[in-house]
Amino acid sequence: MRIEWLNQENMASLGALAPAAGVSRRGFMKAGAVAGGGLVLGFFLPGAGRLANAQQPAKVYEPNAFLRIAPDNTVTVQVNRIEIGQGVQTALPMLIAEELDADWSNMVGALAPAGDQYKDPIFGIQITGGSGSIAHSYIQYREIGAKARAMLIAAAAEQWKVPADQVKTSKGTLTGPAGQQSTYGAMADAAMKQPVPASVKLKDPKDFTIIGKPVKRLDATAKSSGKQQFGIDFKAPDSKVAVVARPPVFGAKVAKFDASKAKAIKGVIEVLQVSTDRGGSGVVVVADGYWPAKMGREALVIDWDTSGVEKVSSDKQLAEFKALALKPGTPVRKADTSKLAGAAKKISAVYEFPYLAHAPMEPLNCVVDLRADGCTVWAGTQFQTFDHGAIAATAGLKPDQVVLNTMTAGGGFGRRAVPGSDYLVEAVNVAKAWRAAGKTEPVKVMWSREDDIKGGYYRPSHVHRADIGFDAKGGIVAWDHVIVGQSIITGTPFEAVMIKDGVDSTMVEGMGEPYEVPLNLSAHAVKANVPVLWWRSVGSTHTAYVMETLIDEAAHAAKMDPVAYRKKLMGEKGKRHVAALELAVAKSGYGKKALPKGQAWGVAVHEAFGTVVAYVVVASVNKDGTPRLNKVTAGVHCNTAVNPLTIEAQIQGAALMGLGMTLPGAAITIKDGVVEQQNFSDYTVARMTDMPAIDVHIVPSNDPPTGIGEPGLPPLAPAFANALFKLTGKRLRKLPFDLSAAKAKA
Repeated sequence: MRIEWLNQENMASLGALAPAAGVSRRGFMKAGAVAGGGLVLGFFLPGAGRLANAQQPAKVYEPNAFLRIAPDNTVTVQVNRIEIGQGVQTALPMLIAEELDADWSNMVGALAPAGDQYKDPIFGIQITGGSGSIAHSYIQYREIGAKARAMLIAAAAEQWKVPADQVKTSKGTLTGPAGQQSTYGAMADAAMKQPVPASVKLKDPKDFTIIGKPVKRLDATAKSSGKQQFGIDFKAPDSKVAVVARPPVFGAKVAKFDASKAKAIKGVIEVLQVSTDRGGSGVVVVADGYWPAKMGREALVIDWDTSGVEKVSSDKQLAEFKALALKPGTPVRKADTSKLAGAAKKISAVYEFPYLAHAPMEPLNCVVDLRADGCTVWAGTQFQTFDHGAIAATAGLKPDQVVLNTMTAGGGFGRRAVPGSDYLVEAVNVAKAWRAAGKTEPVKVMWSREDDIKGGYYRPSHVHRADIGFDAKGGIVAWDHVIVGQSIITGTPFEAVMIKDGVDSTMVEGMGEPYEVPLNLSAHAVKANVPVLWWRSVGSTHTAYVMETLIDEAAHAAKMDPVAYRKKLMGEKGKRHVAALELAVAKSGYGKKALPKGQAWGVAVHEAFGTVVAYVVVASVNKDGTPRLNKVTAGVHCNTAVNPLTIEAQIQGAALMGLGMTLPGAAITIKDGVVEQQNFSDYTVARMTDMPAIDVHIVPSNDPPTGIGEPGLPPLAPAFANALFKLTGKRLRKLPFDLSAAKAKA
């Protein structure tokens, strides 16, 4: 999700969406006695005064919040996010370790369960999204480390009978003026008895020893050795595996089914009808393992009732979107379009974007242990607050009867952040049906790759229509623009704060900025029986492509270098854009280095989630007519770079995912309500063989960090398209790319 969605104006409204956290002030608390001793710190939600009711009483949290320094000197940090490959299980502990002056070799990152104390200090809900993990918790986690360090110093000063300012700390060790020495672990119990400081002074960036340095990930060894336990690996004691047959059309229901063949398969225990997403129903097969459950599902004979649900077809939808794009939509940004008619030159363009599946490496899964007096769930979730509430409501339990454990997940890209908690609600419904059948074992609901591709919650399809007029010198005098697509916010808890004047802010984000152009923008939000959701970088997945290819086309019309043209149009808001762009240009050799015959430069720059990424790419066209991305140079302005290695990895991954949008077959299409793709054989994702060489360069800054998980995706495809234009003379207005009608220039 985009960080700009939740600005200062609507912050308080968002906080009201979640169950009350019982937080009324900024402050810390010490947890009670913990087995093994040590210093344990939890805290009240920083910044929550903007979100929570000021009359709510303070709440004391359980002693698992945020930080524990054990007697053996191990420092365990509870990470209030999910680790889905973005590196928070290392970067957030880095923030605490920096201010704590800890020995990095003793740091451990643990994923926190769902809990009020772990809510994002800006969003007011526990969430991994909006590329906000580091940006939102930068001060929060540093303060935890700084206050723990102050308590350790106070304890040492008291024991050694010396002034606190004479106690020094370094790499997990306290040193006194006369050579006294103690490890943090040895002093932890005494530190626990100290009052928590009301305030602390955080380090000056010039004194950082960990932040800003390339730090290897704490989970690297486990993941590279195959020892990391992901959600799909977890198995509760005595648990059974459940596989659900879902309706072929979203929201359809089971008319009748025959389970006799399924029950005849060895290992199948039970076959039950269950409620599925969007008011539909399905059939679940519960077995001793995944394979018999899967084979049992394949043996089912099901008659589906698809009456009463819309059956979308992509071709028909595209035609309707194009027709609607010819008409003005709900106004978003107003500008004079009267000069279009008499413009010296015009560009008229229609852009098409398909539905896209998230396709994370690990398909969805969830383990539910449902009992009469409570429910324990294990899942890789990006939305702990909403999911915890949905589990309780579905199970008919009170929130305090539900434990939601956060599991490491093999990717998410937004699919594990569903406001309606679809896969978790379904899993609880399976557990309820299982208990109703007289069974008590935990159930592990597993999705196959086919389930994942066909299971919905796609990046919405969109159509853009643009008409741009130029004067005789190539200056833009008028720009009329219409966007058509589904809203991902309508009908969700975010609707009240993210739909303004009838416009879904995610649909239009990134349009216009930072260019000083007379953009007249409107949007049509259509409804369709296709579940849609944010997809890595959300609206910028299509708006950046449109903006950066049109700006490039405008530069060509003005007969200007595309880099110079962009800089000319950037106003005061574009300073960070210019810095990122100039860095990428300088490091790539653009404008100075001659490329081999058959290769061309492409440029694009875009801001998302507070971070600017500029790409200068080199592309070519293969002999068979397929495009090839040879080299990518990135200029990144994310303010303070907490862990440069994480930033490099995120840019590389996002660039590859952005490249995947352009590849033939990278589209979800629907016919008569049924998704036509089902696996990687007919739904394309970028592979290792598609990976270009990528150099990542970061603009130096000491300002508070901005997001990094998603901003690397949006500018890749337009930079690639702009390079291909130079090779083919064809403007690519449809994703994925189709070069069938274009030939490389001689």
